[in-house]
Amino acid sequence: MSQKDVTKQLAAWIARTRLDDIPQSVREEGVRTFFNWLGCAVGGARHETVDCALGGIMPFAGKPQATVIGRAERLDVPNAALVNGISSHVLDYDDTHLKTIIHPAGPVASALLATAEYMPVSGVDFLEALIIGVEVECRLGNSVYPEHYDRGWHITGTTGVFGAAAAVSHLLKLEEKQITWALGIAATQASGLREMFGTMCKSLHPGVAARNGALAAFLARAGFDSSLQAIEAPRGFANVLSTKRDYNEILGSLGETWEAGLNSYKPFACGIVIHPTIDGCQQLREELGADVAKIAAVRLRTHPLVLELTGKREPKTGLETKFSVFHAAACALLRGDGSPTAFTDEAANAPELVALRRKVDATSDTSIHEASVVIEVEFEDGRKIEKTIERAIGSHDKPLSNEHLARKFAHQSALVVGDEVTERLMALAWRLPELADVGEVARASVPANLRSAAE
Repeated sequence: MSQKDVTKQLAAWIARTRLDDIPQSVREEGVRTFFNWLGCAVGGARHETVDCALGGIMPFAGKPQATVIGRAERLDVPNAALVNGISSHVLDYDDTHLKTIIHPAGPVASALLATAEYMPVSGVDFLEALIIGVEVECRLGNSVYPEHYDRGWHITGTTGVFGAAAAVSHLLKLEEKQITWALGIAATQASGLREMFGTMCKSLHPGVAARNGALAAFLARAGFDSSLQAIEAPRGFANVLSTKRDYNEILGSLGETWEAGLNSYKPFACGIVIHPTIDGCQQLREELGADVAKIAAVRLRTHPLVLELTGKREPKTGLETKFSVFHAAACALLRGDGSPTAFTDEAANAPELVALRRKVDATSDTSIHEASVVIEVEFEDGRKIEKTIERAIGSHDKPLSNEHLARKFAHQSALVVGDEVTERLMALAWRLPELADVGEVARASVPANLRSAAE
């Protein structure tokens, strides 16, 4: 395979692919991906991070072309994509491509839905573009992971901009050369640092990827050019941002095997590597009953990546708790909670959680898979019990059902927009391929009282 035409070949595939080329199982996963993304975007809509983002953007925003999900504000298309990308990721409850830890839908769906309010888009066209964008994003991730991630890049931001650019380019029906330009414009904007985990900037990354990817497509449509080898050139994306680049991961079996069909959905609102610990501690809580109050120590044996990503021992804010395996274990044992309410400022500083959190220790063990954990609980009387979680709920081995996704959606959304709006949104999202105008979904996310106030 030539290493001089990776970007061009990828652009050609983006241009020619149609929904009929995509297996039915992948289409169904695409609907699940959108459904989960929408629930997360509504769930995060009133978070203080979104408030701050809007406070910074509104004085300079352009025409009110697109909805801020779950809110009265309307923004120009790029900024709506930005804010909805932030909202969908801020709870850390969104989808995950487990091979790369990419959260695929945030950049892609946020860019697409904002565009769908700017121009009429059918559910079929939207789903087609969504799956293509996710596929591009995840294949690029495969090509540079894990070295790219280990270096400190937040891979959702760096590859998400390609996914958004591919998806919007396809929606706009750009020609192959224009899509090649769009991928190049995306490449030169690829960014996001893992240093930002535990701050508002983590959710900024998919938002920026959504905005910049959409802009890349619109710029390319207007004739704005770029390198035609932006991915594979010596000073292109793969060579500059990673010490590993495997172009077969991008082009090999393209259109035959589908990364977009491997998406997974979080049952817990935090870093994915903590999920085995929460799953195990929730099970222990059920088994122990009142004996939870007699715990003297909790010892975790985990893959080194767990402590690298989530080793915050004394988190002070809700955002920081999402990256504390110690907090997550304590909250699951004491409250049985792994939902967004487990990762708030209140929970971070609750005296009973802090006390148990300080009894939790964790050690790295390279023999343990990053999706597994061994939990040992020691009681005040010296008794010890042990539980091993090989794969947590929400993994490929134990995927969330549609019913579980619906409960997750409702639990987040009803608190923000109420039961009636939530039910309507869920019905629309499940019917995505049948919709004549996907912009209806965005508009339906705003409760009537907020629409009236805005008008």
